[in-house]
Amino acid sequence: MFNYLTTASRLFLRNIVPISSRCNYNIICRFYRRMDRAVVRCVPWESKLTISFVLDGSNKHMLRDQTEELGKALARIANSIIKGQGKAKKYKKNKGASTDAQEPPAPVRLYYNGDFVAEDAINSDAWQDGAILHVGDSKYTVERNPPTFTTAELPVSLLAGFPVCPKLKVEFGDLKDCRFKWFKESKSGAGDEELRGENGWTETGSERVFIPSNMDIGSKLKLTCTPGDGKRCGMDKELVTTGTVEAGPGSCTFDNRHMYTNKVTDDMTIRVVSYNILADVYAQTDLSKTVLYPYCTPYALELDYRQSLIKKELSGYNADLICLQEVDKNVFSDSLSPALDAFGFDGVFRIKEKQHEGLATYYRRSKFKLLSQHDVMLSEALTSDPIHEELLDRVNSNPALKEKVTQRSTTLQVSVLHDLNDPSKKICVANTHLYWHPKGGNVRLVQMSVALRHLQQVITQSYPDASLLFCGDFNSTPSSGVFQLVNQGVLHTTHPDWNSNGADELCPMEVVHPFQLSSACGEPAYTNYVGGFHGCLDYIFMDPRVLRVDQMIPLPSHQEVITCQALPSVSHPSDHIALVCDLRWK
Repeated sequence: MFNYLTTASRLFLRNIVPISSRCNYNIICRFYRRMDRAVVRCVPWESKLTISFVLDGSNKHMLRDQTEELGKALARIANSIIKGQGKAKKYKKNKGASTDAQEPPAPVRLYYNGDFVAEDAINSDAWQDGAILHVGDSKYTVERNPPTFTTAELPVSLLAGFPVCPKLKVEFGDLKDCRFKWFKESKSGAGDEELRGENGWTETGSERVFIPSNMDIGSKLKLTCTPGDGKRCGMDKELVTTGTVEAGPGSCTFDNRHMYTNKVTDDMTIRVVSYNILADVYAQTDLSKTVLYPYCTPYALELDYRQSLIKKELSGYNADLICLQEVDKNVFSDSLSPALDAFGFDGVFRIKEKQHEGLATYYRRSKFKLLSQHDVMLSEALTSDPIHEELLDRVNSNPALKEKVTQRSTTLQVSVLHDLNDPSKKICVANTHLYWHPKGGNVRLVQMSVALRHLQQVITQSYPDASLLFCGDFNSTPSSGVFQLVNQGVLHTTHPDWNSNGADELCPMEVVHPFQLSSACGEPAYTNYVGGFHGCLDYIFMDPRVLRVDQMIPLPSHQEVITCQALPSVSHPSDHIALVCDLRWK
């Protein structure tokens, strides 16, 4: 019915029709899809603009200088049509078909508000939203900078019962205003054409995240997504999975835990997760496959498989704060962030120097706002920040210890947030992963001393009313010097961890810090369970003067953990177990 919108119609739709409901917005999106479009991308910080449209089934995409005169751009469009006609004529001639005389080039004109746009106008001014491009008998409504997907991808691993989260980035729009339709491939041999759906696809959902069922096993999935900004819609993007939905692993170690977290928390409660998710860069080594985790089925160590489990596990906790360790750089950007964004989280990432993995802190954006970040590499802070001068002098007295400490890329991620419902409630969220070696207790003590002094400076100088929440994989058992230092506020020179690697690295010192911290999840029997070791290495430390523990989410039963001998397994994606607890403001 409509080949293009007049300027008046367009203004009516954009400025007069109230976009007060999703219904109105959907009507406009359907209306936009019924017309031919010429999409123009023109932003002031780039020298070029792009013009894209479809003519006779062929996609036209041109890159032109913004300062170029319109007439040259229109002439380029006309020339491309002539070239297309020439190729078609040559094809006919090669096929032995008769060819007519050369057709005159189609007139190419641009109109705005019903008037012809002067050809000496520069491109950046000429291609206005609502202009009409005439290419022969075809007419296109110009859409300048409409909502557009710059990234749109589907994950490779598809498991029944596990969320499928597309990776999406939109320009000139917002993901919350985008529309989604999921389809599954209709099984061949289905006799009822209506049941099979249009073109062999059956619509199955309309949310951003889709969870396939056992009925979808063996089928591919298709996603049609429409970018939007709440007032207008961009061009649809259609994505089809490369593989089919596979059967899930059945019951997972976190399924029972989700029964305690099936609802989001209230305004006075903060649900916190701390989790070492096992970086792929470590999971795929020969050492991991043959020595560390020989009991783990090979496919269960694959990144795509483990990511499917991790995304389901994290989404089911309905957390407010999530601190992750051993996060691969690409996993943060390509997998976790797209998924957790769909579940309402924003996140920040800090990579370890000279490493491919690091730390990630996510926060529920409806509950918290990020105020600032104060990340440091602990060895660098020790040697360069004057606040550590006394500690550095002591470490310098033992060259062997100093070398070991300064070689480490251990990082402290610090994010200060405030509660959106009550901005006076500020929380300093620290996240770290200390040195791993079993004989490295002395190194970890130095690292923790640097971390606590840095946190003291951040809070004292910038946020004196903030409460400290310290999460991570500390690679330290409850009997360690690190745990004693954090939990008791002081560590004496006599603690055996100063001598953890023999006399050559012995450098005893007394360390104190001003915080009052306790382990919100207590001292579990283990948070890390592999074939040759199990022990409690992970903690969520909080200030009991400001927060109290409402509930600690029970860890998986021992039987669940050892079902496949140890971790990771087909039902658990990491060699660590997530700590989850609800903390309540006092």
